[in-house]
Amino acid sequence: MAEEKKDEEFRLEEAFEQIERILERSGDKDVSLEESFSLYQEGMRLLKLCNARIDQVEKKMLLIDEEGGLHEFS
Repeated sequence: MAEEKKDEEFRLEEAFEQIERILERSGDKDVSLEESFSLYQEGMRLLKLCNARIDQVEKKMLLIDEEGGLHEFS
């Protein structure tokens, strides 16, 4: 499971880096309107992927109740 968590975090980190590169590129003056739309679409795709992964992680998180018992986060 620790290995699986590392894989998820790595993919999230990689997606965040790609989003950062997209933002930097979209700020360039030499980017055409067509390329801007492509960058926007790719950025939105990555954001949706990140949101889905974060939702998966949140669902796996456990809450500790007052008596020390573990319950899944919902």
